[in-house]
Amino acid sequence: MEYPGNLFVVAAPSGAGKSSLVKALLELDAKLMVSISHTSRAPRGQEQHGREYWFVEEQEFRDMVARGDFFEWAQVHGNLYGTSREAIEERMAHGDDVVLEIDYQGALQIKQLFPYAVLVFILPPSWEELKLRLTRRGDTEPAVIAQRMENAREEVAQAKFFDFVVVNAVFETALFDLKTIVHAQRLKYAAQRRNRSAVFRALDLP
Repeated sequence: MEYPGNLFVVAAPSGAGKSSLVKALLELDAKLMVSISHTSRAPRGQEQHGREYWFVEEQEFRDMVARGDFFEWAQVHGNLYGTSREAIEERMAHGDDVVLEIDYQGALQIKQLFPYAVLVFILPPSWEELKLRLTRRGDTEPAVIAQRMENAREEVAQAKFFDFVVVNAVFETALFDLKTIVHAQRLKYAAQRRNRSAVFRALDLP
């Protein structure tokens, strides 16, 4: 089904700066809304239920999977994450542009279900920098960092399946690149036809 709103899906290995970039993008673009995912993991630090994630028990999550409540879902680092189908479709039907922060598995699932989705992969400038960023967090054990670095090898290899790639070496440059992708997508013929359907009809455009 086609909706007037656009769907942007942003994925990256842990530590690449995905969340920081999306947060900054949302502050700059009032038309862009973030979809809050569900997860079976416990909150970290200052995270709040309904702000960073909807935190649910694993059984409740699996019950939602069985009901078909999720647009996509995946197991990442031993925890379950999913995107609410109803929340996405409702916002896009009202013409809002929605951005999802999810792992590559979910991103590729969404592309199959929603061909108009725009997939963006955030890359670190190097493996050394990625490990440094994970270490700087200060709340992650060395064994966890090692596991995430190993997972990152697999995750980065999926970038070739995405529509756009942004290298987050300098934050401001990466943010500009992300903003450019959003603006360019809104001006594509198919996106304008969905969002400005009255104009297209008036001009007899297919």
